[in-house]
Amino acid sequence: MATSNTIFGIINDAMHDAGYLGEGDQPNSEQLATNFRRLNDIINLWQTQGLKLFLLEDVTIPLTAGVHTYTLGPVGDVVMSKPSRIVDAYVLQPSGIRRPLIPIAWKDWNLLPQVTGNDGVINSYMVDKQALQLAIRFWNTPDTTEALNSVVVTAQVQAPNSINLHQNMNFPQEWRIALRWGLADDIATGQPQAIMDRCAERANAYRAALEDWDVEDAPTSFAPNTRTGYGVQGRFK
Repeated sequence: MATSNTIFGIINDAMHDAGYLGEGDQPNSEQLATNFRRLNDIINLWQTQGLKLFLLEDVTIPLTAGVHTYTLGPVGDVVMSKPSRIVDAYVLQPSGIRRPLIPIAWKDWNLLPQVTGNDGVINSYMVDKQALQLAIRFWNTPDTTEALNSVVVTAQVQAPNSINLHQNMNFPQEWRIALRWGLADDIATGQPQAIMDRCAERANAYRAALEDWDVEDAPTSFAPNTRTGYGVQGRFK
């Protein structure tokens, strides 16, 4: 019997759902290898869509005076698997006081009149997503006083791909049914139309249900953007 939240269990159930296996049958080694890759492809894609709360973690970045760019990845200032994105950030003082930072886009960064030689207090950050690492640029560049603090970012990290058929998934148990039907939908091409329709319908329904559920319990509040000086009569004020 296929165990519950494992690669083998999901592949086994998905192949039954897609009509490739009969009752009591199990996938052979070639089917397991092929669908193992397909399932990892689905997982890697799904991590780029929406907010997965179980993938969020706080990452501390030590500051250095005169340095405004810091990298997160297998090689960099903070050694870790490359995060998918940065959700939020704040400066943490040794006393424990927090100072929130404002995210800015590439365009905002390019509009800054000076990004070097202006050491001071950090108020903004820009995320530079690269293939193998993620870079964070701070403005202003931290001075010697600011470098006594650190920046804490809330990062969405990657769920590692499973490497063992009988290893429990890095996705929680409630995601199992969506992954199972997502794989069934992916492999059902060429099957009778009724099977393809059923797999597509259930894959979409379970995925939508999980995305609706995967939100924070507390409401999110918004505040006006306090930045001034951009786009006001075409000049800085």
